[in-house]
Amino acid sequence: MPKRVVVGVVTSDKMDKTRRVEVPRLVKHPKYKKYIRRKTVCFVHDEENASGRGDTVEIIECRPRSKKKRWELVRVIEKSREVDIAALRAAQRAAATEG
Repeated sequence: MPKRVVVGVVTSDKMDKTRRVEVPRLVKHPKYKKYIRRKTVCFVHDEENASGRGDTVEIIECRPRSKKKRWELVRVIEKSREVDIAALRAAQRAAATEG
């Protein structure tokens, strides 16, 4: 059987070499026949810590690496454009005190 390849968004990068990725999907409600947005949470092995929070990544199924990790990072499709406000303000304060 071929391994599944999916695309999702990194929601947590707090762990070393592990990322929490959410994969969106649509499910049809059995009674009302309306499509509902759901998400699948995958814990992904990221050997080089290449991805960060908010990045869009491509992942592939692999052998179980731990209790929850069953996926590996293939590549980072798009880096996040979110700005860390706290880090930006700290850098501005540091620049203001130096100059």
